[in-house]
Amino acid sequence: MDLGIFQILPDMAADPRVVARRAEELGFDSYWVPEHPILPVESETTYPGVAPGDPPPDYLWQMPDPFITLSHVAGVTTKMKLGTAICLTLEHDPFNLAKEIATLDQFSGGRFLFGIGAGWNKEECEIFGGDFEHRWTQVKEEIAVIKRLWTEDPVEHHGKYYDFPAVRSYPKPAQKPHPPVILGAIGSKRVFKRVAEWGDGWMPAGYPPSVVAEGISAIRQYAAEINRDMATIDITVFAGPGGYTTKEEIAQVEQVGANRVVLWLDPGDLKSTLKQLEGFARDLLD
Repeated sequence: MDLGIFQILPDMAADPRVVARRAEELGFDSYWVPEHPILPVESETTYPGVAPGDPPPDYLWQMPDPFITLSHVAGVTTKMKLGTAICLTLEHDPFNLAKEIATLDQFSGGRFLFGIGAGWNKEECEIFGGDFEHRWTQVKEEIAVIKRLWTEDPVEHHGKYYDFPAVRSYPKPAQKPHPPVILGAIGSKRVFKRVAEWGDGWMPAGYPPSVVAEGISAIRQYAAEINRDMATIDITVFAGPGGYTTKEEIAQVEQVGANRVVLWLDPGDLKSTLKQLEGFARDLLD
């Protein structure tokens, strides 16, 4: 079982270079960052996990760009995998997103993990031109375009959301055929079928082992229906704040098929962040 670290607010108060380098030294296998390019001041959408009408956590509108952050970290690490948790793909065009990721994957030596989501905030999605009511349909098409930009030359596409003549896109990623595309979702059972059909993995966030087990069972059922090998599907379990802090919890999700748990680092200064990180290492790493 691999253990990774998720830094919810990787700003310079807790320099992500220092945090990730120390995490690698301690034996953590991966480093993950979130994304919200902007957050609408006025929104009718309630953030999952808070009471209706309550504002979302302040860290949501303070997040740095994930790809620049991971590039920052790539330069001071050598083997740690680097992931987005999650990238809001509809808030990027597929051409620049494909190039940014391929470049990062090349410069990091093939260490990038592409965690994706469709977003929870309707207003935010629509500011970027996303079709919120059918956002996963749009995400599916965008990811198909990105995979082709990573693996083919030239690429021409004529779809519902993206329509363009033959183009060339370089560099190609270091990983072949491409970095894994790992699907996140908040409260949607449809994700299980998506993972089996076109994803490279599932990344449930903030759920207890029993719910993770139910999800893996559903993915396994869909995979069997299309003769897909479950060994080709990454299961990365993300802890919420204070979650998965015992070896027993981690062992439970490992037993049902997870291959990685990612631990939540609270926002704070560098001293407090490193203290929490080293506590995780002491309590959870062999």
